[in-house]
Amino acid sequence: MVITQELHRGRLIDHIHLVVANLDASRRFYEAILEVLGIPVGGGAPDYFWADELFVSTVKSPVAPGQLTGRHHLAFQAKDRAMVERFYKVGLGQGGKDNGGPGERPYHPGYYAAFLLDPDGNNIEAVYHGSADRSPPSVKITC
Repeated sequence: MVITQELHRGRLIDHIHLVVANLDASRRFYEAILEVLGIPVGGGAPDYFWADELFVSTVKSPVAPGQLTGRHHLAFQAKDRAMVERFYKVGLGQGGKDNGGPGERPYHPGYYAAFLLDPDGNNIEAVYHGSADRSPPSVKITC
């Protein structure tokens, strides 16, 4: 009997944002380990850098909006603005705390997001990037 597994990558997590105390040390660390994985590091700003869906910044960076939690920032992909708004409303109703209501953000044109603090203080985001063509909706892996 052959068992087939089907996994999809690239549908749930939009990005992860880490706020760090020592950006230079973090940059050295991530550049080294990501080089091994073949993932280039970008961003030459003095207060942040990125690699693919990972963003790393200082606490004072404009890319670290909202209340500093000292924990993690996790962003989920939304299919449209209405989904971002539902995420925010439902999350508030289930004990989430406002960390930036639904609205456009200055990261790029069409970036529409909402931020909630979960019960443990993690900064949870839902983001819709505006209308655009995606290369595949996910990477399908069949084993």
